[in-house]
Amino acid sequence: MANTKTTGSQAATSASKTLQGKSTGAGSKTASGSALSQTGAPQKQTSPSAATAASKVLRDGRTSAQTKSAGGSALAHAKGKE
Repeated sequence: MANTKTTGSQAATSASKTLQGKSTGAGSKTASGSALSQTGAPQKQTSPSAATAASKVLRDGRTSAQTKSAGGSALAHAKGKE
């Protein structure tokens, strides 16, 4: 089944702010960049490496809610195991 999801405006804003953060880690930036690239682009999917980064971001207790929003969006665009 084709991916029809896109990143919503709130998650895109969160991703943008995460990318601009000076102390943001590489994994957070990877997940945020993936989410931001999928704004208005349902044909794009999160790469396996970006999905792994997003998963780690969501499990990390130090991650801000804004970064988790972007990570969740990126993970929602990942191709599921078949």
